[in-house]
Amino acid sequence: MNSPQSVTSLNTQIKSLLESTFVYAHVEGEVSRFTYHSSGHLYFTLKDKNSSISCVMFRGNNKKMKFRLEEGMSVIIGGSISVFVPRGSYQLNCVSIEPSGSGALAKAYEQLKTKLKGLGYFETENKKEIPRYIKSLALVTSGTGAALQDMLRVAEKRWPLIKLKVIDTIVQGENSAFNIAKNIKFADSLGVDVIVTGRGGGSVEDLWGFNEEVVANAIFEAKTPVVSAVGHEIDFVISDFVADLRAPTPSAAMEMILPDKNELLMSIDNQAEQIKRSFVRVISQKSSELINLKNEFQRYSFEQKSYLLSQEIKILREKFNTKISQIFQEEKRKIEYLNENLSFACRQNILKKEQALDSLKNSLTSKNPTLGLNETYAQVVKNGKTIKPEFLKVDDIFQLQTKSTLIKSKVLDII
Repeated sequence: MNSPQSVTSLNTQIKSLLESTFVYAHVEGEVSRFTYHSSGHLYFTLKDKNSSISCVMFRGNNKKMKFRLEEGMSVIIGGSISVFVPRGSYQLNCVSIEPSGSGALAKAYEQLKTKLKGLGYFETENKKEIPRYIKSLALVTSGTGAALQDMLRVAEKRWPLIKLKVIDTIVQGENSAFNIAKNIKFADSLGVDVIVTGRGGGSVEDLWGFNEEVVANAIFEAKTPVVSAVGHEIDFVISDFVADLRAPTPSAAMEMILPDKNELLMSIDNQAEQIKRSFVRVISQKSSELINLKNEFQRYSFEQKSYLLSQEIKILREKFNTKISQIFQEEKRKIEYLNENLSFACRQNILKKEQALDSLKNSLTSKNPTLGLNETYAQVVKNGKTIKPEFLKVDDIFQLQTKSTLIKSKVLDII
């Protein structure tokens, strides 16, 4: 009977057997309980309906991953079996991880897009306005690429006054994203009006630098408006969504943000003509206003007011004189009428008085007691007053008075 071996010896033999047998494994399963360790290593469990296996991806391979693992994600792993002798456990040492059904780049693209959208990087209110007339422009792109020549050509044609600052940038490869981000931050410190970052067309891998989060952060944090001009019209990268303006191509970016000098010259001509017409219209209007004001001034000047007042006084004087004359004539006619009436009334009154006087004279003459006294006429006087004889009573004492004789008498009887 053989002597027993140690646990370590057994685990070492198992390690040698497994690792030599499963040099490379291609496994598909579902991610569970993943951990990104501070060391940079990635630990998780890969499982299906019936079993599971522990997995590890060391920092060197983990750094190359374009996407981040999520709980429940279905992946395809390439790697080898390794055994940890001290615990007698084995695990799958992952070299590559790809999402099932889609590429790693596509998954990473969607993950980052979802994350940045949740942070508000794509919101309209966070977009900065592109100035209408740009004086200076920074181009963050390759100094030797065809895209730069296209942008320079369009800029020269449309707006020769522009001041361009070309910042030579690595726009393709493993470290391109960090270089793009660094140069965007540098361009933001130059005080230019706008930053254009981009490159010509290429594969997804060629354009990937503009899909990295570090570039998105640099664009979002820039104080200067940023235009993303990457690839062709059909290409969409993360920088397109974060930038303040997305251009379908680098040359299109220049056409979109730079004014056309010919259109501007035509606009200046039109504005000059409008200003001229407006000037003529204003001059004409102001001339009319000046004439009106002059007339108003003359109408209300001191001399005009004095003249108008003098005319008014003259008219009032004439009206006054006319009125006085009318009143005088009316009063004169009234006086004449009153005089005539008074004269007539006086004559009538005198006539009446004369007639009354004549009547009184006649009455007096007829009643004169001295008349007829020579014809034995006697007047009855009682108590010094002349009375009619019929007023006498029996035993009344009265006098019979003639022109020359006074006889005292007594009534004896009245028949």
